[in-house]
Amino acid sequence: MPVLINILLVIFVSAAGIYDIRYRKIPNWLNVTGVILGLVTNTLLGGWHGLSHALLGLGLALFLYLPLYAIRGMGAGDVKLMAAIGALAGPWYWFLIFLVTSVLGGLASFVLMAFKKRVGDTCWNLWFIVSELLHARLPFRGNPQLDIRHKRALRMPHGAVIASAAIGFVIFRAAAASALTRAPH
Repeated sequence: MPVLINILLVIFVSAAGIYDIRYRKIPNWLNVTGVILGLVTNTLLGGWHGLSHALLGLGLALFLYLPLYAIRGMGAGDVKLMAAIGALAGPWYWFLIFLVTSVLGGLASFVLMAFKKRVGDTCWNLWFIVSELLHARLPFRGNPQLDIRHKRALRMPHGAVIASAAIGFVIFRAAAASALTRAPH
């Protein structure tokens, strides 16, 4: 990713993560700004190829995250945040950020459920979700607490996790590139 994209990505996800921690939502104006930044910047840097790269990243993010929103396991702001990151980073780097986000989100979820003493409930809910999905049923219909918007749902600011993963990814890539350029040939 070009340096400019890295800078814009870090600034964008930092704002989204802070906003999510503070207000527990990510506003549309911020996510739309991220998508526009991604589409415009990639087009300016790479022409039509850059635009297609941004659109593929945006599309991949929506393809993987919209189902999570549809089963009410994720908020719309998080889906739009990942779409904006896809527009900025493109499909390959978005996918790597997604993997880092998944690992960090899993760890954060485990800490949260242990702290809230809901490990058993969470394991049961996970089994129930998988069972319902395998039977082509929406889990929140069988158990309303599985709707992320339910007052008893165990929630965390996923936008902050996404932001941490994206920033960590950018820092790791920069450190790896620096180490490779200093390595003896």
